[in-house]
Amino acid sequence: MISSKLNCNEIFKKAYLSRYAWPTTFNGYSGRCIFIENEKTFEGEFNLDNKFKPQIKNISDNNVLKNITSQLFEVAIHRVKREFSEVHKNNNFKYLAESEKGLLLQVYGKNDGDKYRVKENKINMVFRKIHGVIIEVFVDEFIDTGNGFLSKKYSSQQLNIENLTPKSKKLEYEDNFINLVNSNIWVLESRIIKFIDENNRTQNMKYFFKELSLN
Repeated sequence: MISSKLNCNEIFKKAYLSRYAWPTTFNGYSGRCIFIENEKTFEGEFNLDNKFKPQIKNISDNNVLKNITSQLFEVAIHRVKREFSEVHKNNNFKYLAESEKGLLLQVYGKNDGDKYRVKENKINMVFRKIHGVIIEVFVDEFIDTGNGFLSKKYSSQQLNIENLTPKSKKLEYEDNFINLVNSNIWVLESRIIKFIDENNRTQNMKYFFKELSLN
């Protein structure tokens, strides 16, 4: 493939639009939440409102509350539908390289220096500057909802913006989503996060969401 013949803006736009997003009628959902870490289990109830703000009940541990809240919010905010023309109106995309893993694109404009990799109309790598750090994400597996793709297996890590050395642990995610009563509203049913701790041991944080229903 000859880079000069590629319309990189259109390639990225097509991949951007292939991501799954909730319909504009989404009004939130609720259910039971379970968090497991170091053989300790915490159970409670949650509600995510139409402003994507999670509320957790019947869990008193503040760290667990923060963990569950942050995961629900992070998933929710990434499912909000935002038009390509709104998000990337001040960006353009150029060809960097191509491999069996996909087409590597670099952003120039407002988000100058960010990078994305696209394969089969899916974004499988993200390299973005956010709040003074680089966030690097690699996606290994997707879920096809029939109305867009969701990341299923992927890694995420923060890098120092100056020299790209690790600034955080590398987190390995495995997500599962379900379609609530054939509504085309896909929500997180489970998330397992793995990482290597300071003693070189694998640690797991497990989140489960049960008895889910729309608000």
